[in-house]
Amino acid sequence: MIDRRIKFRHIQCFVEICRERSLKVAAEKLYLTQPAISKTLKELEEIMEATLLVRNRAGVSLTKQGEVFLHFAEMSLAAIQQGLTGVEQVGAQGKIRLSVGALPSVAARLMPTVFTEFMELNPNTSLRIIDGPHGYLVERLRLGDLDLVIGRLGQPDTMQGISFTQLYEERVEFVVRAGHPLLQRPDLQRIGEWPVIYPPKGSAIRPLVDRYLIAHGVGEIERKLETVSGAFGRVFTRQSDAIWIISEGVVANEIADERMEALPFDTTITRGPVGLMHRPDEILSPQARVFGLAVNNALKKLSLLS
Repeated sequence: MIDRRIKFRHIQCFVEICRERSLKVAAEKLYLTQPAISKTLKELEEIMEATLLVRNRAGVSLTKQGEVFLHFAEMSLAAIQQGLTGVEQVGAQGKIRLSVGALPSVAARLMPTVFTEFMELNPNTSLRIIDGPHGYLVERLRLGDLDLVIGRLGQPDTMQGISFTQLYEERVEFVVRAGHPLLQRPDLQRIGEWPVIYPPKGSAIRPLVDRYLIAHGVGEIERKLETVSGAFGRVFTRQSDAIWIISEGVVANEIADERMEALPFDTTITRGPVGLMHRPDEILSPQARVFGLAVNNALKKLSLLS
């Protein structure tokens, strides 16, 4: 029998602390004070009569009991979210909703065609598309707020508990406006002479870009703006001399229309897989399977299949 002293706040706080590996960061995300979240964790451990987390210099680490409890705690949160979503769907006259997260490169390049294909295959399903950075979307997937996520494969520590099916590959591009002075004499060592729009920490391509620049001897970039906003990047790059470091899918349309140009740098080593992500402990719904079919149809139309 479940101990009635365990409340939803205990589960939520414990899971968030584990994800962030920090009581301070978890408290900020849950809009709590650090003493409050520490008290909640202590209450949970006292109820369970077990130490779940150990604090250390790196933040916190799970004990064996904590590892076991985390697995089921995450499943519980996901189940609650699914229940809330189900109630919402019933309230919307019973129309089924499919929620999909799309990283910026996918949202710009692939999703318009996917949406058209999906509506032809399954017009009675309401499709909700959320875009954002990798970490944010994967967390929403774990919580059950999203049914699927489509985007780049993240670092191993961000992909724990996530099933990934590769669809195609893409690389990073260094993009500028037409007529940019660097196009006359391309030189990777000179990019620091202009503002650089850079992938932020937590984005799937950040480690790849960092390693690429280090490998080519490019030092710290002083005029660096970190963002994953495609809307900002498109406007600012076309209106200035900024250099935008971004996945090729985000700017594929702009390059095709010659509104922007990719600098002729060999970024082959930044190539990485793009795929469909879901929770491995959940059987895909018929709508999710149809969405996968729509994605494959779109990839064929756009000639992107691996």
